[in-house]
Amino acid sequence: MTAPEYIQLKAYARQDGFFLALFWIVCFISYIIGLTNQLVGLLSMLMVVASPFFVATRLKKFRDEGREGVISFGRSYAYTIFVFFYGAVLLAVAQYLYFAYMDNGYLVNSLVRMMSTDEAKMMLEHYGAQSLVDEGLAEMAATRPIDYALNILTINISLGFILGVPIGLIMQRRKID
Repeated sequence: MTAPEYIQLKAYARQDGFFLALFWIVCFISYIIGLTNQLVGLLSMLMVVASPFFVATRLKKFRDEGREGVISFGRSYAYTIFVFFYGAVLLAVAQYLYFAYMDNGYLVNSLVRMMSTDEAKMMLEHYGAQSLVDEGLAEMAATRPIDYALNILTINISLGFILGVPIGLIMQRRKID
């Protein structure tokens, strides 16, 4: 890969990483709203599943417009990793800002309310998991906003490395003579 090709790849990846971050931020907002509205929560889960397809669609656009319909697996893989990286960084910033300045314990309180219902208490008692859930909720309450953001950042970057393989394999196109 030449220097101009690398610059082109990173430029497309930055732009598409921004779009992925917007997609993920909407997904995160839907998750928070979904704590009290099941339909929005379902939408959030569907968006999570749609993320690799979103990246594949953006890769196809890069392949067809920026690479004139030809892209190797290596370049596809690198593009996918960069898109996930840039998207993950921007999402982590948004999540940090949310947890540091807007959440005020809403997430943990919502989970405590869910675990306090009679159905949840019966289930936890049946499986003997009440103390485990209580410890987990106490740990979540003590977690700093930066830790939430860094955990999600790490997970999303790792997903880029993992999902980059099938996305790159499917989206690669060789030049046909």
